[in-house]
Order: sequence, then C-alpha cells, then structure tokens
Amino acid sequence: MRRTLTGTLVFLIAASYLLQITVVGYEDALLLNRFYVENGEYYRLITVALLHGGLWHLAFNLYALHALGTPVEAYFGRGKFTLILIISLLSGSTLSVLFNPAYVYSIGASGMIFGLFGSLALIGQRVGIEWRSILVIVGINFAIGFVLGGVDWRGHLGGLIGGTLVTTILNRTK
Repeated sequence: MRRTLTGTLVFLIAASYLLQITVVGYEDALLLNRFYVENGEYYRLITVALLHGGLWHLAFNLYALHALGTPVEAYFGRGKFTLILIISLLSGSTLSVLFNPAYVYSIGASGMIFGLFGSLALIGQRVGIEWRSILVIVGINFAIGFVLGGVDWRGHLGGLIGGTLVTTILNRTK
C-alpha cells in the first residue's frame, strides 16, 4: 500500500512534537515570530507547522489534517496537494507575521489546516462532503479563537485565504 503525503505529514508532525517536548532548544529554533523572519530566518514560515502548544493542540490538528487532507489529496493527487499545503502554510504564516504584535510567537499547523478547510469547501460536493458543514466548522473555530484567546486567528485566516485561492486556480486546470 502506498503511503499518502497526508499520512507522512501526520507522522512527521507527531515525531516533531516528541522532539519539541524532549530536546532543549528545539521549539525555540522553529517557532514563528516577526523578529526572526525580519532577520532572514524565513524557514520559520514553514517549521512553525512542526510545533504544537500541547497534546490537545497536537491531537486536534493531526485529526483535522488527516480528515481534511485525505480527501483533498485523493482528489488532486500528491503534487497539487503539496502545492495547496505549502501555499496555505505560507499564507497563514505570512499573515501571522505581518499582523500580529511583534511580541507574539506562533506555533502549529493550523494555517495549513485552514487552507485545507478552504480547499475542501470548494471541492466538497465533488468528493461527497457537504461544503456548508465545513463553513460551520470554520466559523466555530474562529469563534473559539476569539472567545478563548491565545489562538493565532490571523494565521488561520491567512491559511484559509491561501488554500481557497490556490484551489480555485487548480480547479480551473482540472
């Protein structure tokens, strides 16, 4: 059986979390903050997805990545799916860096995952998923971020925009 990119990412992010909680300095080397990016550490726009703020954050993101990524990857194939992930992650990270206060640090794969929400909202009907329910889930997630605080809603919004835009373009070529 061929391993999917979605499955590989779930494994890599889980393994990275183990490093995060056991290796001193691992998290500091990968987390996202405006200061680091402004000083040329652009890799952090991507490595942010390897870190998580606890076991619940990790569990929710890995579940969402698997649940959303599996149908999107099956629909588009590995290459286009990779493009959706990268654009979503970079869009989320970029909005986070540009619009968060300078003292805010970000971690997590949520920008990438929100990009998958946007992608699945557009292709959902074609893959047998009710797209309106995706919009409800996105709305609930944004509301939770505002109510609980400590959630990088800018990263979520950037990922959603990036994933939606790249999926719109890819759908035109499908």
